[in-house]
Amino acid sequence: MEDNKMLNYIKDVLDNMPTGWLSITTHRLDIYDEKLAKVQFLEQFEVLFNDNNSGASALNELPTAYDYIRLGHPLSCVLEWGIAKLNNQNANNVISFSSKTIPVLAILRKNLLENRKTRIVYTGSLPDCFDAAIIENVYGYKFELEKVDKVEDVTTSDSYRNEGSTVFISEQDTIGSFDLNDNIDFYVSLHANLGSVLLINGAQNENYISDIQHVRRRETIAMTPANSLVALKAMIEKTAIDTNINNTELSKTKVLNAINEVTGTTTKPLVASSGLSIQYAILMGLIHDALEVHKGKAIKIIVPTNCYGGTNDQARRVAACIDNVEVVDLAVDGDNDMVQSINTVLAKIADEDAVPYIIAEIPTNPRVEVPDLIKLKEALSTVRKTASGEVAIDPVFILDQTFCPNVHFLGEGEILSTVRTISFASGSKFPSGGECTAGYCVGNKQTISLMERIELHLALCDNEATALQYDILAKQMPSMIQRIHDAYKNTREFVTFINDTLPGAKINFVSEELAKEGFTPSVFSLDLPTKGDTDAERETYKRALNLKLINLMITEIPNESKFCVSYGQLKGCYWTIPATSTQGTTKEGDKDYIVRASLSHNMDLDLHKKVFSDFVASI
Repeated sequence: MEDNKMLNYIKDVLDNMPTGWLSITTHRLDIYDEKLAKVQFLEQFEVLFNDNNSGASALNELPTAYDYIRLGHPLSCVLEWGIAKLNNQNANNVISFSSKTIPVLAILRKNLLENRKTRIVYTGSLPDCFDAAIIENVYGYKFELEKVDKVEDVTTSDSYRNEGSTVFISEQDTIGSFDLNDNIDFYVSLHANLGSVLLINGAQNENYISDIQHVRRRETIAMTPANSLVALKAMIEKTAIDTNINNTELSKTKVLNAINEVTGTTTKPLVASSGLSIQYAILMGLIHDALEVHKGKAIKIIVPTNCYGGTNDQARRVAACIDNVEVVDLAVDGDNDMVQSINTVLAKIADEDAVPYIIAEIPTNPRVEVPDLIKLKEALSTVRKTASGEVAIDPVFILDQTFCPNVHFLGEGEILSTVRTISFASGSKFPSGGECTAGYCVGNKQTISLMERIELHLALCDNEATALQYDILAKQMPSMIQRIHDAYKNTREFVTFINDTLPGAKINFVSEELAKEGFTPSVFSLDLPTKGDTDAERETYKRALNLKLINLMITEIPNESKFCVSYGQLKGCYWTIPATSTQGTTKEGDKDYIVRASLSHNMDLDLHKKVFSDFVASI
């Protein structure tokens, strides 16, 4: 009876849910508390459930579940809540994934770091993408495999229970019910084309929850809104999951061709469920290559100190799991010159006869700087020697092009065509205009064998873009170049206006000369003028001023201005403070407490100018 009440309530919720639950990738930061991600949303959702209130206005007032939809979202939270209710579990113990293998890798990762054993028990067969040899030899994870006929056959000893974990994997055509067995610590339920659901069984395993959530945050995505909706409908109707999906081949071909056209390349691109999903495949593919081609040599992942927190954090998480992988800091912004820093770092790594992989954003984020590209090519192309006089291993340059995905770096005759370079971009930005999270990468002709490794790991992690993501990219990418052009025009006009209206502010944006070379981002950062007698007073005043500006914008222009982290959206203007959003895991001293704004091609620029003038008049 209680289950039916809950399922009927979810049905009403789906009938009345805000359109944004299904259609947008970024949510409001002003009603989001990161420490209470999912929890705060579900606490208030539970109140509505107890009051039997599924009204559209009540649902619309719920706090943001996660700031960015790849981490989780209202529909994934409701799905996890519903499954937990059906199994008398806490909602925190249920986590949905778009990937079928990553939940298992998440458990293996924690057990590796804590020196615990893992037993993977399964019925039928393991997912095709689960390559046990690569998971053990490249990722460094240790485990035993055991096949059983049914869940009741799983037994365990007291000693193993104390020293290790038992993971049970099964393919299910229905969603929501688990045959709980005290001998099983983790259930991974695989669901056709939707992904998987992980249930963490027993209070003794609840210390895994935050670590598993962090893997979902950094190496994959939650089950997508569209797929969560399919799962919820199957759950409330108590039917098998609809496995009929559209043929993705046509959309996929269109997307791959569009990526080649936009990047000026001819090699095969790869498309993943998110920007961090493709970045994870790149890192693991390159590490796999180094382990085989450069046996026994140290691997160095060179990462900007202040770059996007996901990039920084992911690289360090990979290094923590593999003995001979280490992260090396790269200073790129402000008073630091990227080329000079690369030269210094590569010289040291060459001397150590190590394998160098460099991740960098051009333009940089959030300072929007572009290095001298000729000098960058020289730095990456220089033949260096090891301490023993041998020729050092040449670097692979992993280029984050999210701010300017239209610039041609890799094609024949372009500036980085002769340097081993792989370019990637977050598809939630300009490629989809904020309609999906898919990300992509493409390499130049020097990286064809490396791209094959990357493709292998994209498949192993089951992180390829979903059918709907391909459909969205196929629809949006043809207009991308024009949207980039028009958004840049708005941004240049707004930056010029701010310069004239508040000359004491320092604006980080590309020069007119760089724009003529093709660097036309639609994002800028703003260092507002401050006052005070001490550095601490000046910093405190500036941080308060940052929030004053953002709050004024989102209050006065609620239909267009949003406190959010996105970029390349289809309409409006997004505002954020990098230090408290995208740089969440960056070291405190490297964070940027400035305002970052991103403008679209479709917005009321005159109204934004007026509100900014009001802000200037108030300070």
